[in-house]
Amino acid sequence: MKKNADTAMYPASLTKIATAIYVIETADLDDMVTVSGNARDTEGTSVFLEEGEQVSLKKLVQGLLINSGNDAGVAIAEHVGGSVGQFTSELNGYLQQKVGVQNTHFENPHGLFDSGHVTTAQDLAAITRYAIQNETFREIFGTVELAWDGESWDTTLLTHHKLMRERPYDGITGGKTGFVNQSGFTLATTAKRDDLNLIVITLNANMQKDAYQDTINLLDYGFGRFTHSTIAKGMTFETDDTEYKTTQPLTITHKTDGELQKDVSEEGVLKVRKRKGEVVDTFQLEKTKQDRRSETAKSDVKKNSVLGSSALMAVVSIVVVMIGIIGVLYRRKRKREERFFW
Repeated sequence: MKKNADTAMYPASLTKIATAIYVIETADLDDMVTVSGNARDTEGTSVFLEEGEQVSLKKLVQGLLINSGNDAGVAIAEHVGGSVGQFTSELNGYLQQKVGVQNTHFENPHGLFDSGHVTTAQDLAAITRYAIQNETFREIFGTVELAWDGESWDTTLLTHHKLMRERPYDGITGGKTGFVNQSGFTLATTAKRDDLNLIVITLNANMQKDAYQDTINLLDYGFGRFTHSTIAKGMTFETDDTEYKTTQPLTITHKTDGELQKDVSEEGVLKVRKRKGEVVDTFQLEKTKQDRRSETAKSDVKKNSVLGSSALMAVVSIVVVMIGIIGVLYRRKRKREERFFW
């Protein structure tokens, strides 16, 4: 479900999701960072770094995500990119290349307001979806509390996301909050029940409680209206005189109402459709070695689970349903990839 998913908006601290995954994937988290005066003086939410303080890069990423430290964001950018400007330029290129964002341009690593610092709910969902594939990111993103021993600040960091602590929601796996006057309240949330993973992004909420209520409504909707079907490994399909097969179990996330239809192109692309013809997902199949024609697969879908509820949405929001990793063979080269359904 989505509303105004491609409308350019200000993300505030949801920017830090992108900064964190970029650093985790491209830098050495064991590096020791020397905090600059520029980082120390960064306005907004802070982990109270001191100029000249030595902090590991991983600890800065933890302070960035858990306590939303803007000073940690600048220290990270200066260490990894040499300057905030260079880091941000490299971050934008990374997001375009690795995630495939369409309408995102960041001017800083933390999300403090800049008129050119924009993204969309669709892009933020894609960034979050990409990020949670990384185990280190998932661990930090899902941390509820962390002991913090700093040069000028000894405390326990507590996540700012209320559904992870103050108002727990069943299945929450991680989250990030954001706010600047120009962006309103922004919220990113991930959740999982059984094998069904959801991502909810809400932007531009006038009140914090609205962002949380919309998130709860959307999570209820996702868990209540979506289920899994599987196509078994080795299932065969044929088109004309050519037979194709699945090389791995294929998992399809779809609404619980209605049956799925399947057809295979001459190139061996399996298309799974709703009753009205809308494509739910596509998979590349492998051509079999047999010359004989095989029976068309008939009972190849197993339904797993159905959960019930429905919801409404008040502000810009988007749900992404994430399915597990599946294997697909492309031209004799096997690789693993994630499939997601919106």
